[in-house]
Amino acid sequence: MDQLWPCHRGCDPPMEHDRNALIPALSALADSGRLRMLRLLERAELSVGEIASALQLPQSTASRHLKTLMDSGWLSRRSVGTAHLHRLADDPLPEPLRGLWQSARAGLGHSTQLEDDDRRLSSVLAERARNAEAFFGRVGGEWDQIRTQLFGRAFTAEALAALADPSWTVADLGCGTGDAASLLAASVKKVIAVDREPAMLRAAQKRLEDTGNVDFHAADLESLPLETASVDVAFILLVLHHLEDPQKAVNEAARILKPEGTLVVVDMTPHERKEYREIMAHRHLGFSADQLKDWTKHCPLDLAHSRPLRPDPNAAGPGLFVARFSRRENA
Repeated sequence: MDQLWPCHRGCDPPMEHDRNALIPALSALADSGRLRMLRLLERAELSVGEIASALQLPQSTASRHLKTLMDSGWLSRRSVGTAHLHRLADDPLPEPLRGLWQSARAGLGHSTQLEDDDRRLSSVLAERARNAEAFFGRVGGEWDQIRTQLFGRAFTAEALAALADPSWTVADLGCGTGDAASLLAASVKKVIAVDREPAMLRAAQKRLEDTGNVDFHAADLESLPLETASVDVAFILLVLHHLEDPQKAVNEAARILKPEGTLVVVDMTPHERKEYREIMAHRHLGFSADQLKDWTKHCPLDLAHSRPLRPDPNAAGPGLFVARFSRRENA
């Protein structure tokens, strides 16, 4: 038996070694998204952002598929600056991967989806080749990641807060741990943070202990300890679905707003996740556009604008909306 294989005792026979190497390669071809990806990477060397654009995938999904294909031997990668460019490994592919890919590619056939992939790839490649914007064409889908590595995540929201009028008094109603209050405090005259939960309020106070223009109040949103017409802008962010009667909180927000003041509400669009009632004490499974309009019938607010927020591919919860209400001047 020692003479059957030209290797040291204990080594695997060649056929067994090849079989073990083929298992992950075969497994990687079991996903149609990865097959579409290989089809494009046979034609062009692409960054993860370009692949995500061509296949209309979230970048996180494209990255996950690329890792599987890299680990199973289907792809090679090289770095250009901060970008990583991927292509089908060692053109032509070594056997037996070449035969596997030829069979898999033939099995894809022709479809509208593949034609759309080709059109989007052509657009991606055309954008890359245009002019000095080629860099951003190559790494556009990765730019958020690059920018985050260089500058962090907080600066965009903090910079946008500078749009606020520095003379404003802003009420953060249902402030939680002070996320919104911490962003606004540096840009406005005063922030009033209100929450009914003592633990939340303590966390907010700790977070903002070095900020001198934030007042804290432990109170229900249905009965605010604030003077009428004392606030320029009020925020209610992901709070109303916890309240038995959201209308009362909206009425109170309207009361404390100055004439022509603004109320901003962020909450969930209608959904069917009934388990949220039990596990997170939700009283309402989102709010419809008609419900937003109905609130204005019972208080001196007009619905100026509302729209769904773009979904975050990494978020697990229901969709969100943002609504902006304006207080009637002479109401």
